[in-house]
Amino acid sequence: MLYYLFRFLEQYGLPGSGMWSYISFRALLALIAALVMSAWFGERFIKYMKRRNLSETQRSADIDPFGEKKIGVPSMGGIIIIVSVLVPCLLLGRLRNIYMLLMIATVVWFGLLGFADDYIKIIRKNKDGLSARAKLAGQVVFGLAVGLTLYLSPDAVIRENIEIGRQAGETRVVHKSAPEKSTETTIPFFKANNLDYEDIFSFLGSHKTQAGWAFFVLVTVFVITAVSNGANLNDGMDGMAAGNSAIIFIALGILAYVSSHIAYAGYLNIMYIPGSQELVIFACAMIGALIGFLWYNAYPAQVFMGDTGSLMIGGCIGVLAVIIHKELLLPLLCFIFFVESLSVIIQTQYYKRGKQRGVKQRVFKRTPIHDTFRTPRTDLVPDCRYVLGNWPKGAWHESKITVRFWITTIVLAALTIITLKIR
Repeated sequence: MLYYLFRFLEQYGLPGSGMWSYISFRALLALIAALVMSAWFGERFIKYMKRRNLSETQRSADIDPFGEKKIGVPSMGGIIIIVSVLVPCLLLGRLRNIYMLLMIATVVWFGLLGFADDYIKIIRKNKDGLSARAKLAGQVVFGLAVGLTLYLSPDAVIRENIEIGRQAGETRVVHKSAPEKSTETTIPFFKANNLDYEDIFSFLGSHKTQAGWAFFVLVTVFVITAVSNGANLNDGMDGMAAGNSAIIFIALGILAYVSSHIAYAGYLNIMYIPGSQELVIFACAMIGALIGFLWYNAYPAQVFMGDTGSLMIGGCIGVLAVIIHKELLLPLLCFIFFVESLSVIIQTQYYKRGKQRGVKQRVFKRTPIHDTFRTPRTDLVPDCRYVLGNWPKGAWHESKITVRFWITTIVLAALTIITLKIR
């Protein structure tokens, strides 16, 4: 809203009003505003939740040996992040931009989905929360909505990058002059770094375009669902999900910026996406909100984000990556989320195979994988065989696990950015 106000006042020569046309100015202002709001609103939210005695059920000491300092800690702290993201985006973003509208819708939808889960757990005292089927349905429906919006909206376009020869030993890259609808995406490590989903269905002849878009929508559904669930599983230690997600959004913000700047897009030989600069503002708002939230969520946590925050964060990562056509970089950028999800799948399937034979067996001491590092013993389940029961030996302190996961994500984020040049 402030963007439109100051652009209007610029016509009357108001000093400084021209700054609002610069993405760097609005993005950094969004980061600061979100951080301040998160810190200010967070304190009041925590006091309110404690007065209402709305706290998460204390976990067993066998699962969380450091949980003695977290008794009575309120949950649903994702509301802090949601408010701290939405307000700067509404004030500083261009609300006619299709990408900004999609990100705001993602925050609201996944925030409500996670809130429903937390409400059932905390208010209604049903530890199972929202059923897995209902949660999955909510993710799939929104994924379909995003995919179809990008397919149908005339504003969701790209300008394809084309190599047109060499000058002074370097490949010259230009972008098509006319924006176009496209199912192309960026693939890492390959010189011809654009993969067109449409080409996969070239055997369908004249129907390949429709098939390509149908596949694009399915990819969108899968990416959004997988990343939101991965972020949800990663939220199990103080500061873990918030810190990892802030790092991921920094990388996505950089990718969104270079994709929205035709000179940088040409230098990096990636597609130019008009209008995606507004995603930089959203990413900065999310980074500021997550850093402010860490003020209260760092060990020992004063508030947990709950599914209200983790599902929303994962959904936003997935949607943002799809919008800038960088979804195939997510297995590297969000490798921590991938490993968390994979560990649960492996543990579950291995346990079921043993159960069919009447044998108690597990691969890890606990899952998601971060729980393995803080679980000191393997005798929690009598007569159970563990493949990696002695890995790691003993239990690591929660703070050490969190920081090491952060460091891993920093390295992965750097490698994700580097892939734009490694090919």
